[in-house]
Amino acid sequence: MRGLQSLALSCALSLAIAPVFADGVSKQAVAAGQPSAAARSRDKALLAFQHDLVSVLAPRADALPLLAAAIISRPLTDLPKFNNFHGLINRATHAEGAADIDAAISWTRLADCDSKADACPNTSALDQLTTQAPDNAAVWLLKLGEDTRNMKQDAARADLAKAANAKLYDDYAGTSLKALASSIGVLPPPANTFDSSNASGGAGVQAVLVYGLASAQPQPVLQVTAKLCDSAAGDAAIKTDCLKLGKVLEWGSSPLGRSLGLHLREVLADDPAQQEDAKHARLSLIWQVQNFGQLLGRAQNDAAIAQHLVNIARHGGTEMSVLLTALRDNNIPTEAPADWKPQSSKQPQG
Repeated sequence: MRGLQSLALSCALSLAIAPVFADGVSKQAVAAGQPSAAARSRDKALLAFQHDLVSVLAPRADALPLLAAAIISRPLTDLPKFNNFHGLINRATHAEGAADIDAAISWTRLADCDSKADACPNTSALDQLTTQAPDNAAVWLLKLGEDTRNMKQDAARADLAKAANAKLYDDYAGTSLKALASSIGVLPPPANTFDSSNASGGAGVQAVLVYGLASAQPQPVLQVTAKLCDSAAGDAAIKTDCLKLGKVLEWGSSPLGRSLGLHLREVLADDPAQQEDAKHARLSLIWQVQNFGQLLGRAQNDAAIAQHLVNIARHGGTEMSVLLTALRDNNIPTEAPADWKPQSSKQPQG
């Protein structure tokens, strides 16, 4: 479908927010197809640095640094039980200050599961979220995805209605960014973790870890919702719920959520003016995401930009607010130029 293809484009571009890899694989190695000895050495050093960060953060008694430690530990292997992802995220659940970020901790705990056994997301964490954050559409879209996968169509339809009547959409990426940015400075990155040809040095490594690790947090499978809503033309009740959901998503926490919201309005709205407005807003969203990805790329050679990006994340907010603040602070327009088109061969200006 035309609408679903548009959504796929938006979602793919949203992933450009993280031009780094949380498992330690360098961009240079991926681009070249064969990692150089220097790249392999840096990747090994970066993983060792992540181990050290976890070791320093793990003894903490408060929830935010424990959440950061859990996120940092997730791609690592051979950690002791006290310091591994399962142990740390469970400790964060009961730590001092956990009540203030309980839903964000449960959201991260969704990844505490065995993907090889097809046991993801963590069902107890998802059940906990429906109690902790019943007004969060992101929670119900997660559940919609699970119920659809398990062929529970009536339950999935109920999930859509609950998402449509929710007050907000929040995937807690902003909390993850804050936790990581607030904790990343406990140890300075050693020199062997960054490429000497990149001028940002340790600041660039910190930006890589903060934004790269936060990008690996769980996400609803939004294409499931898009498919359900795209087929709603003959069902007035589903169409109504999808349009209501779209309004919630348009003001949501993430580019992916906002992308789906604009997609739903563009495809389902009866007013051609609303369709055109959503199309224009979606174009600007792609522009924002591409330019933010470019800004993160520049951070690898500009310590001031790297430090500023970490500072923005440290102040909290949502993924969208962090993105927009970063663009404005660097004098990058948030509206796409009238003649701009999102083509892979065309680099965004800014």
